[in-house]
Amino acid sequence: MEPLSGVVRVRAVDALATADVARGDAGGRVEVTDGFSLFYDGSRNQVVRGLALTIGDLDLAEEAADEAMARAFERWEHVGALDNPGGWAYRVGLNWARSVLRRRRLRGQELYDLGRAELGAVADPAIHRALAELDFKHRSVIVCRFFLDWSVEETAAVLRTRPGTVKSRLHRATQQLRTRLAHLRPEDQP
Repeated sequence: MEPLSGVVRVRAVDALATADVARGDAGGRVEVTDGFSLFYDGSRNQVVRGLALTIGDLDLAEEAADEAMARAFERWEHVGALDNPGGWAYRVGLNWARSVLRRRRLRGQELYDLGRAELGAVADPAIHRALAELDFKHRSVIVCRFFLDWSVEETAAVLRTRPGTVKSRLHRATQQLRTRLAHLRPEDQP
C-alpha cells in the first residue's frame, strides 16, 4: 500500500476517468473531462485523512473515499459545479462509513483504531486517543475545521447542520481536547 503522503491511485476510478462514458443520446460517446481527474488527484488524500480521523479506521476511510469518488464521478456534472466538491465527497464517504460502522457495532467490533495510519497532521498518539474519546459529532467538527481547514459555513454545509451548531460543538470539543491534552502544553512542562 502506498503512504497517504503521496497520491494514492485507485485503478477502478482511474479507469472510469479515462474511459468513454455513454450518453443517453443515439449511442454517442464523449470523453470525461479532466475536471474529475484533477479533483480526484487533488482531493482524494485529503478526504481519506479527514475520514480516517473522523471514523478512526484507515482502511474503512480509504474504502469510503473510493466509494465517494465513484459516486462523484457518476454525478460529476452536478458535483463539479459545487463550491466544495471535496466536502461533498467527505459527507458521502462519512455517510457510507457510518452505515458500515453501524453494522460493525451490531457485531461488537472495535470502532476506532488508526493503528498503522500515517496521517501526517497528527503525529502524537495522545492526540489520536483524545480524538477517539470525542463523540462522533464533535470529532467530525474538529476534523473539518482544523484538519481539513474548512470554514464554519463549509463545515455546516458538509455536515448538514447550522453554523451555530458547528460553533457550539467546536467549542465543547476544543474544551474537551484542552483538558485531555493539557500535558502537551509547554507551560505545563517542568
